[in-house]
Amino acid sequence: MHKTLLAACGVALGLGLGAAPVNAQNLQMADAPSGTRMATPGRGLSMAQVEQRYGEPARRVGAVGQPPISRWVYPGFVVYFEGNLVLHSVVIRASSAT
Repeated sequence: MHKTLLAACGVALGLGLGAAPVNAQNLQMADAPSGTRMATPGRGLSMAQVEQRYGEPARRVGAVGQPPISRWVYPGFVVYFEGNLVLHSVVIRASSAT
């Protein structure tokens, strides 16, 4: 048992000394300039609440998959729903291509 313990300690030390260093990098994303953020529906709102606050969407795309994910397209943003609740809202940026 003593030999097994010594062998395990030796392997652990050997692996620790020979391990490669770990590197990490932070990804910095620029925020939109102040005053230009578009108000979009928050997570957890119901479809009825979104329609009441933002009006009729320009287009409704039916649910796909399991859980059912659907989306409503508004001018300037898209709202993704899981079932009947907002999952995420995404602002559509103007295309820079001319």
